[in-house]
Amino acid sequence: MRRALAVLAAVPLILFAAACGSDDGAAPSATPAGSAGVKVTGNVGAKPTVTFPSGSPATKSSYEVIQPGTGAAVKAGDKLILNLTVYNWDGKGNAVQGSSYDTKAPETIAVNEQLPQVLQEGFTKVKHGGRLLAVLANDSVAQQPTATAPAEPTKVFVLDIVGAQPPALKAATGKETGDSIKGVKVVSPGGEKAPTLTTKTGEKPSKELVVKTLITGTGAKVQANQTLTVHYTGKVWGTDKQFDSSWERGQPAEFPLGNVIQGWQKGLAGVPVGSRVVMSIPPDLGYGDQAQENIPAKSTLVFVVDILAAY
Repeated sequence: MRRALAVLAAVPLILFAAACGSDDGAAPSATPAGSAGVKVTGNVGAKPTVTFPSGSPATKSSYEVIQPGTGAAVKAGDKLILNLTVYNWDGKGNAVQGSSYDTKAPETIAVNEQLPQVLQEGFTKVKHGGRLLAVLANDSVAQQPTATAPAEPTKVFVLDIVGAQPPALKAATGKETGDSIKGVKVVSPGGEKAPTLTTKTGEKPSKELVVKTLITGTGAKVQANQTLTVHYTGKVWGTDKQFDSSWERGQPAEFPLGNVIQGWQKGLAGVPVGSRVVMSIPPDLGYGDQAQENIPAKSTLVFVVDILAAY
């Protein structure tokens, strides 16, 4: 699925956390996809059935609203949660490349200028609970095929709009617990100000992962397969040496939890959104024997992390 999306250089990752019950009623009848001749049947909220016309695939990108939806209108700048099914329209097998209905893991996509124009326009013609059909041919790709990089098959997307991701928090919000890690100091100034982390200590770090919640958020608990928006500061245990801080960059970090070090994966799963945690991560759950920029080999890492959103 991700590979199918990656062929369109302008299209960011498109799949996120499941929707339930976006079905808006009766199944639509077979619907022609504009001049492309693709037909889509089935209920919104369930994997669609797609029928392709005979002959060569479409060479021009297009979209069609299959079901308009009855919820809130989609606006430019929204981060949509959606279920999608994608096909390679090659005029032969027209094979399905994947469906979030099979994986039960919907996706998130930002409706912005990074999308091909056909998607930017198409998304704003449907509402939450609606279904959009998009045919993305090579005319939607900035770089044209070459001898070494031949044209990709035309892609066909059926996109069911589940809803929109709520805006991320600016900082942790909730009740302070008074908890801490021995040898580590965190000062939380309140509001949207960055916490101060101090790791200069003579205490020996634990050989195990230690996670303490400093502020307990009231949001849903983080799931292992979600993408997180966080603010954080990272230092090396015992030296107070800072190697990274999203607060200092002035921009929260956003990443799939499954793509970061094991200490983060184990430490943040199950923590409510809105929380502030401090984590002591032993080398085997961090970077191990491999030195990183500003991080010596075999370092115990300490992070203070605000979980601002998860989807």
